[in-house]
Amino acid sequence: MELLITLIIILIIIIILKILFGYNLKKIEKMAQNKELDELTQKYPSNMEICKYYLKKLNNETVTVEENKDTKTSLYIAITNKISIANISESYTRIQTIAHECLHSIQDRKLLMFNFIFSNIYILYFLVVSVLTIFKVLPMELMFLNILVIFGFVQYMVKAYLENDAMIKARFLAKDYLEESKIASEEEINKLISQYDYINNIGIKCTNFNLFLIVMIKILIFIILCLIF
Repeated sequence: MELLITLIIILIIIIILKILFGYNLKKIEKMAQNKELDELTQKYPSNMEICKYYLKKLNNETVTVEENKDTKTSLYIAITNKISIANISESYTRIQTIAHECLHSIQDRKLLMFNFIFSNIYILYFLVVSVLTIFKVLPMELMFLNILVIFGFVQYMVKAYLENDAMIKARFLAKDYLEESKIASEEEINKLISQYDYINNIGIKCTNFNLFLIVMIKILIFIILCLIF
């Protein structure tokens, strides 16, 4: 009964927060489509060159940089100190996206490594308790549920901080690059920055909700398994 009530409460919270945060993946994807700005950013150098500019400006040129044409997701890999740039050459968002990943590379190394290690421990813990629940060999389910909630809270706090820090600062780093490169006019730069501000206003809220949702889904799955098995 306690587990069922917890399940219902979590679902209600998710629905309320989804509405409050305006979480809408289709809307975010649509915002990233702007032919005028896409054409404007084609004036700028390749993604690799822009990335190297950022890293030099950030005094962090030891990072390995590579382009991955098979994915749309750019990321900084802390364990290998490497930035993988996605296939975003045609998108105007690339200038801010690359700035975002470069900023990850200069974040607190201890925090980055903790996030990497703890994320794997968290996933492993979730998988183990889920399997044990399915085979009905997990004692004191509420205790393990509480541990999963605590792990999820820690994961959310660390990941949200890292992402928010990079998202907020990326706008300013991108603006510096646009102004210092002197490739586009002031009016064109203002158009780009204005659109980045618009994306960030919605994107930051949605990213935070998505990180919360990932944690809640694990908790929901574990509760459902406990109720079934």
